[in-house]
Amino acid sequence: MDVTTLAEVTGNVNAIGYGLAATGPGIGLGILIGKTIEGMARQPEVAGQLRATMFLGVAFVEVLALLGLVAGFLFQ
Repeated sequence: MDVTTLAEVTGNVNAIGYGLAATGPGIGLGILIGKTIEGMARQPEVAGQLRATMFLGVAFVEVLALLGLVAGFLFQ
């Protein structure tokens, strides 16, 4: 592979950046929801409190994904 082939590779680098930025919130959501379900299975009497706290956490994690999307548009 020569240098001209590498120079011809073009595309939107912002899409790659957002893809990388979306992996963190994706992993975070998996851990958050998994641990909440585990907590509900261990103590069903606090399921309501855990669910409310989980939804608050999901909102914060989703904000991170949206910030990654906005940053991709800002740094063009």
